[in-house]
Amino acid sequence: MANDERRSLRVEDVLAKMDPQEVIDLALALGNIDSPTGSEGPAGQFVFDWLAKNSFAPKKYAMIPERFNVAATLPGTGGGYSLIFNAHLDTTLRSDAEWSARDPKDPLYHSAWVEGDSIYGDGVVNDKGPMAAFLVAAKAIRDAGYPLKGDLIVSAVAGEISREPIDEWQGPMYLSKDLGVRFMVTHGVVADFALVAEGTGFGIVGIEPGKAHFKVTVYTDGPRYYTPYLPRPTEMADSPNAIVRAAAVLAEFEKWALDYQTRNTYRGENGTIVPKASVNAIRSGYPFNVTSAPQIAAFYVDTRILPGANPMDVREELRGVLRRVGVPGEVELYVYRPGFEAKGAERLIDTIKRCHAATFPTPPAIVADAVTSMWRDTNAFNEVGIPAISYAPRAQSHAATKSFKLKDLTDAALVYARIAMDLCDQDRPANVPLGAHINRNIAGSVSEARSGRR
Repeated sequence: MANDERRSLRVEDVLAKMDPQEVIDLALALGNIDSPTGSEGPAGQFVFDWLAKNSFAPKKYAMIPERFNVAATLPGTGGGYSLIFNAHLDTTLRSDAEWSARDPKDPLYHSAWVEGDSIYGDGVVNDKGPMAAFLVAAKAIRDAGYPLKGDLIVSAVAGEISREPIDEWQGPMYLSKDLGVRFMVTHGVVADFALVAEGTGFGIVGIEPGKAHFKVTVYTDGPRYYTPYLPRPTEMADSPNAIVRAAAVLAEFEKWALDYQTRNTYRGENGTIVPKASVNAIRSGYPFNVTSAPQIAAFYVDTRILPGANPMDVREELRGVLRRVGVPGEVELYVYRPGFEAKGAERLIDTIKRCHAATFPTPPAIVADAVTSMWRDTNAFNEVGIPAISYAPRAQSHAATKSFKLKDLTDAALVYARIAMDLCDQDRPANVPLGAHINRNIAGSVSEARSGRR
């Protein structure tokens, strides 16, 4: 029997060991552990215990003891490429987030269940369902005794969903990206490639933007008026009430935001980025004392930036918004996280395509622009030189239904097993450099294209 035939039989042996119900049950168990960003500990402990129970040797990687990452290695025999499967433990919405969602206690954000042919729950969709799929895939490879050449690492990380220190909200509970993948990798969880199991509709995503967060503060330049003395009429930009002035600035901001995303849209081989900007928090005055017009208001801006873009340029544009309105104020940059286009990921991409074709009747999906325009942990891997790609099932209507088809989830386990067996069996030459990629300045490329230099 030829080597290829023996290998094919061993692959099929592994796939035969995979129980679709185990994938679903694990996804449900994980999805029913409420773990919003800052409270990932119970979910991390569950993954740690599951790995230990299934004869792995998991380790914790923690900047903060109660917010740890978990990783376990299935050691290879040597000579093959190594691969990290990664997904995040944290979920999007805290049950006390009354000023973020109309119903923050909605079970859709805090639990998981099966209904018909679908599995529901924000935590399952983002991102514990794909995590369950690759955990079961790794277990099947180990149980079958499949002899990988390269190491296979499975990881579950904290802090993927943004939570950033600002103003009086400081300390470990307001950290996110710094204590997740970045901390784990710089403390020893390193491989040749990383596959981030985040929803792409089984499309391949090799590029993602960075982000810059700004605090825009608006001031009034007159006295603090007690409500009975408030002068009217005034133009909004001249109002003695900082909230009203901020409204004038926000109107101009919305015009700028549309122009910003239009002139910075980038379409490349690895995907399209439409970098959007949005005001997602605002504060002024005190609700327990509303008898006088406040002299200060602030709003907080999430701005997505192209790989290679300079956040100081965006800050200057936001200062221009204030100048155009004629309102005194300040713009503070308080978060900067660069974006990246994966470099040196061709081998991983080719492997994903080959294993996708062995699992599905159609090629990888064309990924929606919104999916390639968000920050994910691929950026953290690419930043430290590990070529990373996102690839996973995705809800048909992610924002509304937060559900997967059960078959998509179980098929994800099959394709992840194939990817691991294929990539980790490929012969790896000695002395492969880590971090050999250099981030391409896409922002400069967009600028050149607009001016006709490309």
